[in-house]
Amino acid sequence: MNAQAEVEKRVASGQITWAGPVIVMIGRSIFMIAAQALVAAIFAVRGHPSPWNAAAPWWSVWGTLVDIGCLTLMAKFTRAEGIGLRDLIGKIQLRRGQDILLGLGCLLLGMVLFGAAGMLATKFVFGTVQGIPYAGLLSARRLPVWAVIYSLSVWWLIWSPTEEMTYNGYVLPRIQALTGSKWIAVVMVGFWWALQHSFLPLIWDWKYVLWRFLFFLPGVLAWLIAYLWIRRLFPLILAHWPMDVSAQIYTLSL
Repeated sequence: MNAQAEVEKRVASGQITWAGPVIVMIGRSIFMIAAQALVAAIFAVRGHPSPWNAAAPWWSVWGTLVDIGCLTLMAKFTRAEGIGLRDLIGKIQLRRGQDILLGLGCLLLGMVLFGAAGMLATKFVFGTVQGIPYAGLLSARRLPVWAVIYSLSVWWLIWSPTEEMTYNGYVLPRIQALTGSKWIAVVMVGFWWALQHSFLPLIWDWKYVLWRFLFFLPGVLAWLIAYLWIRRLFPLILAHWPMDVSAQIYTLSL
C-alpha cells in the first residue's frame, strides 16, 4: 500500500496533495520547539531563572510528545489515503536474517557518515574537535533516575520508528510522486530531516544550529537513498535503534 506506484496513483486521484507531506515534514520540527516550550513554561512557573535552558536536557523525555504529534498527523493523512500507519513500515523480512543484515549494513554506514561528518562539522564551526560548549544541555545531562530510565528504555523505542516513518515512510515517497523526481525529494526531505536535529533541543546559538545541521546532513541523505534502494523501513529502524541508544549513553551523565 505504500509502494511508489500506489502512492503515485493516489497523487493522480487527488487523495494526496502537498498539504500532508509538507505539514508532516515541517511539523516534526515545530513539535520539538513546542514541546521544549511547554517544559520551559513549567520551569518558569517554578521560578527557574533560565527556563528554556532548563528544559533542554529533558529532550529524551519530552521528545515522546513530538512522536505523539507526528503519529497523530500521519494517522490523519494516511487515513485519507485509505491506508494505516502500519502500511508505512511495509514488509518485515526476518527470515534468513534479511532485514537484520540490511540493518547492520545501514548501521555501519550511519556510524561512518555521522562520525566523519560530526568531526568535520565540529572543526568547521568551532575550529576544534575538543570541548563543544553545550555540556549540561545537549551532553553531560543530569536527570532524575526515573528520567534516565525512561530515556534508556522507552524514548528510543518510540523515537526511532516514528522518525523513520515520518521522513522515509511517509514524506519521501509522496514528495517524490508530487515532484516527479526522487532527487528533488531527497534534497527537500534531507534538508528538513537534518535541520530537525538542531531543535532537539533548541539552543539559541546560530553556531549550534549550523553545527547540528552539518553534522547530520550527510547521514540522513544516505539513509534516504538507502530507503529508495531497499524500499523497506524495518532495516532502517533496526539500524536507528542502536544509534539512538548510544546517543543516550553518550549524552547522559550516568
